[in-house]
Amino acid sequence: MKKSIILFIFVLVCSLLFHHCSGKEEGQDQQKGVMTMEEPVIVKTISTLVKKSGEEKRARIEKSVRQVAALWQASDGSNSEFETFCTRSFIETEDERHLGFEKLSGYFEILNGNFNKISVDLQRTLHLDIGVIHPVDQLFGSYNPGAHLDDDLFRNKIAFITALNFPFYSLQEKMKSAAQWSGKEWAYARMGDIFLSRIPAERQQKFTEVNTGADIYISEYNIFMGHVLNGKNEKLFPENMKLLVHWNLRDELKSNYGTEKGPEKQRIIAKVMERVISQEIPQIVINNDKVEWNPFQNKVYKEGKEIEFHPEPDTRYAHLLKNFKALKDIDSYCPAGMDTYIKRKFDGEMEISQPEVEELFTRFLSSPYIKKVAGLIKKRVNRDLEPFDIWYDGFKARSGIPEEKLNKITRQKYPTAAAMEKDLPVILMKLGFSKEKAAFITSRVAVEPARGSGHAWGAEMRAGKAYLRTRVPADGMNYKGYNIAIHEFGHNVEQTITLHDVDYYMMRGVPNTAFTEALAYIFQDRDLELLGLQESSLGKEYLDTLDTFWSAYEGMGVSLLDMQVWKWLYANPEADTHQLKEAVIALAKETWNKYYADIFDVRDQTLLAIYSHMISYPLYLSAYSYGDLIKFQIKQYVRGKDLAAEIERMFSQGRLIPQLWMKNAVGIEISTEPLFQATEEALNHFK
Repeated sequence: MKKSIILFIFVLVCSLLFHHCSGKEEGQDQQKGVMTMEEPVIVKTISTLVKKSGEEKRARIEKSVRQVAALWQASDGSNSEFETFCTRSFIETEDERHLGFEKLSGYFEILNGNFNKISVDLQRTLHLDIGVIHPVDQLFGSYNPGAHLDDDLFRNKIAFITALNFPFYSLQEKMKSAAQWSGKEWAYARMGDIFLSRIPAERQQKFTEVNTGADIYISEYNIFMGHVLNGKNEKLFPENMKLLVHWNLRDELKSNYGTEKGPEKQRIIAKVMERVISQEIPQIVINNDKVEWNPFQNKVYKEGKEIEFHPEPDTRYAHLLKNFKALKDIDSYCPAGMDTYIKRKFDGEMEISQPEVEELFTRFLSSPYIKKVAGLIKKRVNRDLEPFDIWYDGFKARSGIPEEKLNKITRQKYPTAAAMEKDLPVILMKLGFSKEKAAFITSRVAVEPARGSGHAWGAEMRAGKAYLRTRVPADGMNYKGYNIAIHEFGHNVEQTITLHDVDYYMMRGVPNTAFTEALAYIFQDRDLELLGLQESSLGKEYLDTLDTFWSAYEGMGVSLLDMQVWKWLYANPEADTHQLKEAVIALAKETWNKYYADIFDVRDQTLLAIYSHMISYPLYLSAYSYGDLIKFQIKQYVRGKDLAAEIERMFSQGRLIPQLWMKNAVGIEISTEPLFQATEEALNHFK
């Protein structure tokens, strides 16, 4: 999935990326053990190094020495030891510096790759459908093997050597130098991003524990829809249908457009979602097929008789609150520019500021095209729109193919995860990859049956493998699982290309997760084609545009809500679980009323708060909406071109800053305008 930002990398971002940490005053901070080096010592050290290495290196020397000074603690040595370290460890010549870069890169790949592999193995039972989770599984799965790595690398001075010779450049500095830097200079700058904070191991481990707990909670949160009743206590869903909240519920809702009892089924699913959000859902119906539940009346029956129940005790919001507290505990180790998780997530990890993201999404949600597209949907469904139509799926060609037919095809084709793994090279060749490239990529991808909805987990060393996880029931992979698997495989292709085809290991990856989501969407959009099903070409291009537009409309509202919830948490850090629940519900209604109520003619709806990412993947949702825009621009650019060749060209750029990557890829920066223009054209077509 949607979990392509894996737990190890998530913790690594929190612990290693973006901006140094320092004490508030000169001298030693007893709580942190931080010593802010006195200015005369810093100035003297800089002067000594400039005299030794040359005036032309002053800018790099000053940046590097000040960075190391901000990281230096009393336990690292005295002022004189600091000066001695800097003068002895600064690499003067460019040849020696590049050799040091290559050496450090190689060792970081060993560390990153092997710690990543340990995390994969420790969490196998939590992530894979291989039996009941034992308490011991949870203990090992929530253990972060790299929690003490920072401490060790500062203690043995590797962190200081790295920071001294490969200094950090702010986002503003990167943007200013973007066009002038060579590939090697970009790689040096990315190495400079590594050691910029000293977060205590216990803080890192605490976040790993609470985030793993949230992940387990979400991956085990299933509703047996064959035991869910409509308002008349009738069953409409297959007896054995087991759906994960929220992913499978949403996908089942989407699949019912154009079906005989589709709207009634969709209303049932929407009501289930509302009960989950409000935590009025009976605890006994979660992951339980021994009772029946009428979500409209919120009544539970066992063997035909109504029974009493206890609602879920705000567990959903307890996990969200724990994540917030664990991440907030890291804040005090970061400077003003990165002293909240919101800033670290956007300015740091996404390299796009939160206000910029919010402004773009708000502008999109205020677009006059929304009302026009909604009017077209109303005609296509031949009824007034209802809140669940934020997930309208009727612009996709698959909407005209019965899901039973799709399930039959996918179950026969992929009875096991191994069958899909065997077919991966064929899938890539159908997309235009050469036989050799397809074999290379797929030899580095393993397919496994997921406990949850599915995710992609990339390798962090070239000797490792990426993992594609999706649900594979006993009777074979159904269409929903296949559709998710193709999405995840898009992530795996990105993960493999951006690890193996970049010029330098330090440039592995993409600018931010929106870019890997974009490629995953491009793969997912071709799922029927990959099954050998011919999609109608009549207006398909216009339908694809409208589908992307409506998906962005839904996703941007959800993303805005996610951001507003985190702003509320920072404004109310002492709030309890119940207060958080009430705040999320109130903010969901507020966001709905501002951007959706006029379109759907319904106020105070809470459905935007159903996304599981809000619970286990803090502030991840914005990546999807940015991914929609990036996907659309890439799809427009590659139309009529060799898709596989363009994918290889674009993604082998590695981790540049977002707008530079996009400009290199398609000629223009990320923008809503191409989608707006194409939407207007599509609407004119359907007039």
